[in-house]
Formats: sequence, C-alpha cells, structure tokens
Amino acid sequence: MNTEHRYSLEKGSKKYRCPNCGKKRFVRYIDTNTGEYLPEQYGRCDRESNCSYHLNPYLDGYAKAVWEQEQGNRSELPNNWKPKRKKAIPQPTPEPIFFDFDTFKQTLQPERYEKNTFIQNLFYRVQFPFEVDEVTKVIQLYRLGTVANGYRAGANTFPFIDIKGNVRAVQVKQFDEQNHTTGTDFLHSIIEKHHTRNNKPLPEWLEAYTKQDKRISCLFGEHLLSKYHSNPVALVEAPKTAVYGTLYFGLPETPESLIWLAVYNKSSCSFDKLKALKGRFVYVFPDLSKDGNTFKEWETKAKEYESRLPGTRFIFSDLLEQLAPERDKSEGNDLADYLIKQDWRLFRKRNIQEQPPQPEPEKVTGVTKVTHQQNIIFSHVEPLPKVEVFKTGQIGHPIKEQPQNWSNDIAELENYFASIELPTQPVKLNRCSTITDCSLFIESHFATVKANNGKRTFLPYMNRLQELKQVLTINSN
Repeated sequence: MNTEHRYSLEKGSKKYRCPNCGKKRFVRYIDTNTGEYLPEQYGRCDRESNCSYHLNPYLDGYAKAVWEQEQGNRSELPNNWKPKRKKAIPQPTPEPIFFDFDTFKQTLQPERYEKNTFIQNLFYRVQFPFEVDEVTKVIQLYRLGTVANGYRAGANTFPFIDIKGNVRAVQVKQFDEQNHTTGTDFLHSIIEKHHTRNNKPLPEWLEAYTKQDKRISCLFGEHLLSKYHSNPVALVEAPKTAVYGTLYFGLPETPESLIWLAVYNKSSCSFDKLKALKGRFVYVFPDLSKDGNTFKEWETKAKEYESRLPGTRFIFSDLLEQLAPERDKSEGNDLADYLIKQDWRLFRKRNIQEQPPQPEPEKVTGVTKVTHQQNIIFSHVEPLPKVEVFKTGQIGHPIKEQPQNWSNDIAELENYFASIELPTQPVKLNRCSTITDCSLFIESHFATVKANNGKRTFLPYMNRLQELKQVLTINSN
C-alpha cells in the first residue's frame, strides 16, 4: 500500500468549525487524487494550545480501508468508515493575557485631549454642549484616552477594564464632527501594524497578547462594579452609548444611581460577560434592529442567564421598539442617537430641584414593559420634546427657562472681536479645549446666542465667547 502522500491538509486560508471546540479554525484533509474532502471529522484545529484536536487518516485505519476497498478486498465505502476516536481531553481555559498597562497609560496623557475629536465635539459641536467638568469626570470614570499619532490620530480610546482592574482590550474609534463613527480599530492592532511596517519585532507582551482567541472578554466599564457594589446597572451595546448615558443621567454618586456598561456589540451579550452582573438589577437597552431581532435575541438570552445568576434581574425597555420609525430600526439606531438631541440638564435631578415648583407636566407617552418589580418611563422617541427622562418611578418636571437678555453682552463682545486682529493659529481655551479656527468659532457662537437670546440652555455658548475674550486679552498683554 502506497498512500503516503495521497491525503494532506488543505492549503490556503479556508477554515471550518472544529468538531471538538466549535471554533472556525479547523483545516480539513483532502484526497489529492480526487481533490475531494475526506469525511468532516478528519482534520486539524490550529488552536494548538487551546484545543489540539487532530484526526489523521493514516493513524486510525481510514487510509488502509480506502486502499483495501479499491483493491476489491473490502466492500465498505470510505465515507461509511467509523474509526475509533479517542475521547477529547478537556483543555483548561487559558489565563487571559492583558494589554500592557504602561502602553495603555500613554493614551491618558492630558495634552492629547485637545486633539480628541470625540471629546472636543462634546464641548463645542453637539446641540447642547457639556460643561468641561462634567466631561472630565466621565473621562476619568471610564479612563477614556486618545490616539496621538498615525492614521488614527485624534481617535478616542475606549478601554475594556475588568472587575479586577486589568485592561483586557482598548477599542479605538474615530469620529466625525457629528460624533458619528468613521473608523474602528483596536490599539493592539495599530501597534502591531506600526511594528510590521517598520520591520521591528513585536514587544514581548504584544506577541503573547495577539495569540489568544478572545481579547474583549469583559464589559466596558466593568471595573466600576468593584467600586459601586450594589448600584443598578444600565446595559447597552456600544461604549459610546454608555458614555452618553452617564453624561445625561450623571455619575453613580448615590447607591440608587445607574452604572452604565456596554457589551461591545450585538453578539457580545454572552453569559461569560454578564456573569459579572450577578446579584444586580440590570436595565437593558438593546439597539434597534429590523423586526426587533436584537431585542428578541437579548431578551431570550437574559431569561436563561437569570436562571444561572441568583439574585439577578434583567429589566428590558421596549420603548424604542414601540415608538421608533422603521427607518431608525433599519439603520440600527441606539439610545445615544435620541439622548444627544435633548438638553442634558433636563435629566439632572440637581437641576430640577433648583427650580421653583412647576405645574404638572404634560402627559408622557410610552411606558416600558414591566418584566419584574420596577419600570422606567421615557419621553417620546420621535420627535424628541424637551421632557425629562423619568426613572424608577421618580417623576420630575421639565425645566422652564427663565428668560434673560444678553443683548448688551453680545454687543460688547462683538465690538471687542471686531476691534482686534484674530489669531490664525490654534488658541488653547482651557486645559481640555483648543480652538483651531477662531473666526469660524466666533461666527458660529454668535449665530447661536443671537438666535437663542436669554435661554439658559445656550448659556455655554455665551460663556465660551467670554472665555475666549479673556484668553486673547491676556495673550495680548
């Protein structure tokens, strides 16, 4: 019998699901005489350290059976061959390899935030700009950072830090001036490409890190669970949505405050990630999808996870599913797309309490499905009126803005800017903000304050113009 070279592993990058571990890392054997595949159990999993499955047709009698059948000494067809297979030995789950902490800390350098498009948009370009202190607190809470150089310069970094404080992965997101995503990457991939292009060896930690199968193995914001031991959780899909949720609803400053966490993407709503939420009340806000597939999938999973996590309650909000137009569902809009259209001050309990007693608010439509003991009531989805988002039965009132008149201040500022030569170079407004085009900045801010004279919502625009005047005055002295 001479079949030594007849059967070989298929060349190329094509992979199949491994019959042992289920991962799509399986290379099948082919018959080089016919070009056909051998039965699907014959092949090798290239996850050598985690699975090591390899069924060789020469070692279990399959090759000999084929040869005997072709010689007429055997009537059994090869595809009916049932070899004795050794029972696969379960392999221990390998310990995760963490992202290098020193490399991660470089993303947090303060001077980088001036170039961070996502952060700068929150100060200047969103419809209702946020205060510097509010954004700074959220940056510190989630340890958001910035890519300084390369093809992702100015991109925001979203680190996935586990409950023990280990950095599991660092997602890199590039945004346009409307904070819409224009590019997605991972910091380890960017570093790897840089070294490869420059013919440099990979750092030792990165070489080991890239060999593991699963890198995003925890929730975004999971490290907050160890600090806030009993707070309820708001669970969303994307890190950006978790950040917006915190900006609108506030930091977890009391035991009742929500901690906003994210799974990463639709398919990441897995038990391995969500088991960190054991014992918590979890309010779930799935992204919109065609026919509500994401909502249904997550709800089904949550019911099964509850049975495995004693004391855990998953409470789903189906308000977006009920009220969102079909176009939004087809585009996969999420909670962040609706929040950003409203004034964040309307969501802050402290601001509402500062107001004098107000008459009862207009009727708010849309109540979530109550799956357990509590519910959340939200305002209209489309269009979005200026009504507070109510939570856990606490009904507040919309803020009624107290009209003032900024005409004198506007005239004084206009006269000042008209009397000086505006700088053509970038101007550092504060420790987190740099104006790259003074003329455009002034023009857009004046247009906003004139159109909304006296409205508190737009006071940050007036404040920034006055801040710029102060900076330019100091620099001219």
